[in-house]
Amino acid sequence: MENGSKKKWNFNGNKDLNASAISVKGVFNKLTATLNKDDKRPVVRLCRADPTDFFKTTDDASHAVAESILSFKFNSYSPSGGLPDAKRAVADYLSSDLPYKLSPENIFLTSGCTEAINITLTVLARSGANILLPRPGYPQYQSRAAFCGLEVRYFDLLPEKGWEVDLDSFVSLADENTVAMVLINPSNPCGNVFSYQHLQKVAETARKLGIFVISDEVYGHITFGSKPFVPMGVFASIVPVITLGSLSKRWVAPGWRLGWIGTCDPNGYLQDTEIVTNIKNYLDISCSAATIVQAALPQILEKTTDDYYSKNLNIMRETANTFYERCKDIPCLTCPNKPEGTMMVMVQINFSQLEDIIDDVDFCIKLAKEESVILLPGITVGLKNWLRITFAVDGCDLEEGVKRIKAFGLRHSKKL
Repeated sequence: MENGSKKKWNFNGNKDLNASAISVKGVFNKLTATLNKDDKRPVVRLCRADPTDFFKTTDDASHAVAESILSFKFNSYSPSGGLPDAKRAVADYLSSDLPYKLSPENIFLTSGCTEAINITLTVLARSGANILLPRPGYPQYQSRAAFCGLEVRYFDLLPEKGWEVDLDSFVSLADENTVAMVLINPSNPCGNVFSYQHLQKVAETARKLGIFVISDEVYGHITFGSKPFVPMGVFASIVPVITLGSLSKRWVAPGWRLGWIGTCDPNGYLQDTEIVTNIKNYLDISCSAATIVQAALPQILEKTTDDYYSKNLNIMRETANTFYERCKDIPCLTCPNKPEGTMMVMVQINFSQLEDIIDDVDFCIKLAKEESVILLPGITVGLKNWLRITFAVDGCDLEEGVKRIKAFGLRHSKKL
């Protein structure tokens, strides 16, 4: 204090960071804070897609990390971009689904897929550039774009067409400053899986627009419907593709923070335009993925058995079907499509059936207070008055959660 007045400082917080801080974790924490402490029932969390709530990683994966630690060989810093053997293992893993082979030079290891997103969007953030994001989509893309000054334009996913890309709106959004589009397949938050034919149309459209595709495949191969997973890299001869992935979901290890960027570009366009050079430069000034997990990666990818994958998929198929069928008995909700992949689904709120509920946020706050059930309001993923619900939970918890949601809906139903 000087002369009784408040001291003037030369620093302030970054308001742009506050504006860009949209996250599933943040909304989850705020909803958790609204829970009724007098409700002694267990809280049913159908909000965050954290597979560790119900599934566990493989014994082989845990043993591989333990061996890495006990060897005392991997306590050092990692090379920028990752350990050579780990990069080779990811290249081989991705190449098994492609009509060409990736090399270790096409792979960059990151501290989780979140960092892979941050790196990829940051290297695109030149003055005036814009990027096309799906609506609904994963909020990390919007947050990072806002933080690094990259303009966002949203193309719609169509629920009446199984959440396919609205290609007409997609084309209308692009201009000479559009640099890339993001496609999440299998889709978080919609739970759909894009067909080969539709992905090919997306690739051909992106080529015409002169942009490349960022393909978020964190949920790659987590499919249990009629459509198989097709990586976008299959179409890299048509349009350059940057593939993002991680250990988080398929191997149930989000806390290990191991992700990757894969450049699927047999024609070398990403190299010619210095996108690859920019990624390398960014990695030189960023924090590398944990070296001990990188060292374990070859064993994790090579030794995980088909039985492990199949067991988890069968469980998710069952819980997805359970939710879809039970949702039909809740008048205030509509689930337009049965989930085909990932761990979540989008559900629309029928306000014609409700009173004293203003919007999706109000729905989730009151549900948390009254029923100790936590759902994610759709506005968080870009679709107001919808809900994102995860079914990657214990079947008994799912049944209990749906039962409470139904009771909540009936309590707030319009009186005839």
